[in-house]
Amino acid sequence: MSRGVALLEDNAHGLGAMSDGRPLGTFGMLATQSFHETKNVQCGEGGCLVVNSPDLLERAEILREKGTDRSRFFRGQVDKYTWVDEGSSWLLAEPLAALLKIQLEMLDHIQDDRSRTWTTYMEGLGMWAGEQQVELMHIPDNCSQPSHMFYIVMPTLESRSAYINHMKSFGIQPAFHYQPLHSSVAGRKFGRTVGALSVTDRVADCLVRLPLWAGMSESQVERVLSATQEFTT
Repeated sequence: MSRGVALLEDNAHGLGAMSDGRPLGTFGMLATQSFHETKNVQCGEGGCLVVNSPDLLERAEILREKGTDRSRFFRGQVDKYTWVDEGSSWLLAEPLAALLKIQLEMLDHIQDDRSRTWTTYMEGLGMWAGEQQVELMHIPDNCSQPSHMFYIVMPTLESRSAYINHMKSFGIQPAFHYQPLHSSVAGRKFGRTVGALSVTDRVADCLVRLPLWAGMSESQVERVLSATQEFTT
């Protein structure tokens, strides 16, 4: 709670990242974490709620268990469980939880592996990016990032399209990023903005992500670097 406003933290991409020495996901009263197949730690679909305020824990358990006090029953705190509040079925299947447990135990290894690829991209593309007026990622000095993705921002939409086609000719599949929320169908219907969001629109048009996953081999990384360095804007 800050200035009387509850902070709810969306940490979908931030597992393993830090700001001023503090892990992301610990700043809000509640924080959400995604385990979608595209994340560093994943089980196909799913996520978790990080409860940083102890007084919210009991109700969070009830909400995820279809509005019942079933968790208290399993702990022996009540002799039977019943419906006590609103809720839904947000439990993760046990096989998926087991898959996540293994990855979480290996989190340092996964992060180190991804970080090596991220750092190789950053070091290998610095000179090329300067020559081609391409923006590379910038990590503030007080932050550490989880190497979830490595993106570049091309000068124009046309140069991004040309770059993607160039990479496809080498059998490499870079991807452009998400459509800005304010220009999505639901965003136009339900949202509102004050003035034009020209920076957001430009970045959305020009951003492209390079392949990055845990277990990526040195030869695969070098192939992406070599193909990228051959491209001119």
